[in-house]
Amino acid sequence: MQHTSYIEISKSAYQQNLQFLKEDIDPKTQISMVVKGNAYGHGIEIMVPLAEENGIRHFSTFSSDEALRVYEASQHQSQVMIMGMLQNEDLEEIIRKGISFFVFEFDRLEASIAAAKKLGIKAKIHVEVETGFHRTGFEWEDKEWLAHLLDENTDYLELKGLCTHYAGAESIANYVRVRNQIKNYKKIKKWFDSQEIKFEKYHTACSAATLLYPETKMDMVRLGIASYGFWPTQETYMYRFQSLPEDNKNPLKRLISWKSSIMNTKAVKMGDFIGYGSSYMAPRDMTIALIPIGYGHGYSRLLSNQGKVLIRGRVVSVVGTVTMNSIAVDVTDLEKVQKGDEVVIIGKQRDKEITIASFSESSQQVNYELLTRLPHDIPRRIVE
Repeated sequence: MQHTSYIEISKSAYQQNLQFLKEDIDPKTQISMVVKGNAYGHGIEIMVPLAEENGIRHFSTFSSDEALRVYEASQHQSQVMIMGMLQNEDLEEIIRKGISFFVFEFDRLEASIAAAKKLGIKAKIHVEVETGFHRTGFEWEDKEWLAHLLDENTDYLELKGLCTHYAGAESIANYVRVRNQIKNYKKIKKWFDSQEIKFEKYHTACSAATLLYPETKMDMVRLGIASYGFWPTQETYMYRFQSLPEDNKNPLKRLISWKSSIMNTKAVKMGDFIGYGSSYMAPRDMTIALIPIGYGHGYSRLLSNQGKVLIRGRVVSVVGTVTMNSIAVDVTDLEKVQKGDEVVIIGKQRDKEITIASFSESSQQVNYELLTRLPHDIPRRIVE
């Protein structure tokens, strides 16, 4: 049964992105591919095998449900790490499967120790420390009791990492704050060293920190948006622009294309309103094409009378209100448009391209938001 739209993921673009990013990272530094938000909308079940084909053996998720999807999708018994949500009642299954996870509060740490004792299997934990993000992480004042618990429970805990997360490394406005975080992390690491508590890996860097703050690339980097071909922000790109080679000023390639087809075409008389309400009145006799995607598929209602798609290599405009399941576009000036013609919502067609950034400008969504709102049930497939 054919879906109303489908997503293509470019294997060659992903390979190029990894090559560029690896050139920026010490060969001894492990890459953890971040696949939270359904792999930034690209699909966990698609991206995990593709990443493994390219040598990736570590994946970061936000929650336990994502981690289990990675665990099932992995073909190489890759390491899986949960950075956020994990219910205490799920700890036994996670520990049994060898999945590691962040601990950033005593409740989870104590529950992990109890679960590990019950199972007779060490819990693989990454201790997250507060350095200035102020969301999750053990405070400096917690260090003595934390160290005591870690030291007293070495039979039940495997200390996989000491980690933190930066508060906006992608923006120069946060420079001082990030610098202070780096300083605070080093202070905490030094204190643990003084207590002879060692961790397998020290890791702090997301995509932006990896690209902008060399000292944050420690034993592992957690690469998210950059691996999918997007600069974290325009600022990040501008900062790196001068250092990019002249023959490759755009080294990050988008993996994702989103396509559909024309459901039907219809003639509309001048002065008639198109679609719900009266947001668009035909300024001339028109031909419209109906495309079977709408806000129920992640195409924001804010793109009403704003959005663009590609048909027959031409950019055409959305006319009228974006509905749950469809949009109407103006194809009046296109020749021989017919039912079944390919429609590119994101991606290239002939020499034209609709980018994720164009959606951001029109709908006030950031790249991350639009990508992760693409429903899981849109079919995804690998292309060269």
